Amino acid sequence: MPTLKAPTLNYSAEQLRGDVFGGLTAAVVMLPLSLAFGVASGLGAIAGLYGAVAVGLLAAIFGGTRTQISGPTAPLSVAMSVVVIDYAGGDIEKALAIVVLAGIVQVLLGALRLGSYVSYTPYPVVSGFTSAVGLIIIVVQLIPLLGHEVALGGVSASIRALPDAVGNVDIGAFALGVLSVAVCLLWPRRLRQALPPSVAALLVCTVLSVLWISDVAVIGDVPSGLPEVRMPSFSWGDVGGAIAPAVTLALLGSVNSLLTAMVADSMTRDQHHPNRELLGVGAANVLIAFIGAVPGAGATSATVANVKAGGRTRVSGVLCAVVLGALVLGLGRLAEVIPHAVLAGILIKIGFDIVDWDYIARVRRTRLDQYGVMALTLTLSIVADLVVAVGAGLIAAAMTGARQFERLELDEGVVSTPLLDMTFLYAPGSDDAEGDEPGGISLANLDLDGPDPFAARTGLLSLRGSYTASSSIRLFNSINHDVEEHEVVIFDFSETRHMDDSAAFMMGQLIDVALDSGAKCIVMGLEESQATSVRELNVLRSVPAENFVDDLEGARVVARRLLDSPEGDEAGEGDDG
Repeated sequence: MPTLKAPTLNYSAEQLRGDVFGGLTAAVVMLPLSLAFGVASGLGAIAGLYGAVAVGLLAAIFGGTRTQISGPTAPLSVAMSVVVIDYAGGDIEKALAIVVLAGIVQVLLGALRLGSYVSYTPYPVVSGFTSAVGLIIIVVQLIPLLGHEVALGGVSASIRALPDAVGNVDIGAFALGVLSVAVCLLWPRRLRQALPPSVAALLVCTVLSVLWISDVAVIGDVPSGLPEVRMPSFSWGDVGGAIAPAVTLALLGSVNSLLTAMVADSMTRDQHHPNRELLGVGAANVLIAFIGAVPGAGATSATVANVKAGGRTRVSGVLCAVVLGALVLGLGRLAEVIPHAVLAGILIKIGFDIVDWDYIARVRRTRLDQYGVMALTLTLSIVADLVVAVGAGLIAAAMTGARQFERLELDEGVVSTPLLDMTFLYAPGSDDAEGDEPGGISLANLDLDGPDPFAARTGLLSLRGSYTASSSIRLFNSINHDVEEHEVVIFDFSETRHMDDSAAFMMGQLIDVALDSGAKCIVMGLEESQATSVRELNVLRSVPAENFVDDLEGARVVARRLLDSPEGDEAGEGDDG
């Protein structure tokens, strides 16, 4: 009888020490960022902290990455501000309903095991979007940096309000904002691990404000303690308008989380589980909508800080959320005195860091179409909205990718070869071969009154590699005239690796072109692995079953039969075998 062994907990004191330091360090990094992203989202500073606690805790427990720290991020905070202003018209409960839908979409992506596909978002789209997010943050936060309230209406409203803000600048607020940017930029490198620059800027500038520059706009009343339950406002009439922003929030959050997970994996040599990650973060985003919190995703800066400080398990993420939760319970009174200009300065530095300067600097070495996708996504994100930008960027990336696949697929090998009768039909060793010449026919035995032995009545069309919708049109246009030049056309699938539905239908059209021109068709080497779409769509139904062969020798036998009795198979209606 087998003995039962008690489960052992493989967790050492050294791991606990690393997780404690990692969790505390990540909490220090997340604190000012959560406040800033809460303000930037339009839901308020405390909503950012609520999001850091709730999303951070649930994602750490149920997510698919052991060392990832989750919470409000720059892309989601900007996207959330667009949702609040443009899609919800300032109605917070309606905006929270969109967050619920976004979380449900993320859960569905994970449940349907589509997590790995979300990370396939082309880099130019990601680069254009993140760079736009950085520029949007900079432009929008210029107004509070100058001592005025954030202009509602996004980038366009901020640009319109900028001249008036510059003409009526609050010197004290502006000085604090500039100082916060300077501290973030110049904070000594040796102190950054113990005290991150954003935390230093928040502490230094807030203390200066309290002691000397008190006449500036501050966060003001901030509730402390547990959050109140809020019911998102949902009506079936709003579903149509809510789907697009919800899907955009879901995709942005998913890409953000999975890219951060990849960063964590590269540092820890671990392997994340993308579907579980989306299930955990998606469920968290559904729940946080009922406390009015900012939706969250994987926070790259906090995750990196956690790993560098020693965090290696889920304990570090749970500890980070617990520490932030403890701060939330008593932080309200302290957060009330933080100047808006200080948070604006921190956000401007974050926005500058988010812009993908490295990719932009490589413009001369980047393919023009890829750079165009990035520029299109960036421009539309700023002048239109994030939903339109991401959708247009994905479509443009698909189109440019299709063009590249078209070149690769056709360059790999569509070969049309005319086969001389004297070398193909009368090969050495065959019953019909005459003489001992290498070609199979002795020049002395040529029948000048018979068929021209130098004619090429048979054509071989070799389809090598893979063929998809990208190359199907060019495939047809490049060889449709070749199939009309022969009496028999051999379609060789021996080296075909893959053919999707679009290419399969195009093959059916090529068969029809050949038959309409009076040619007979032979299908060679069509194996089960290559013929999925061809067989399921039945595109070769016009080719008689006896014209399907395995190799060139079989094709030679069928070609002779077809050429010797041209009327025999004309009416034959077969299947695709």
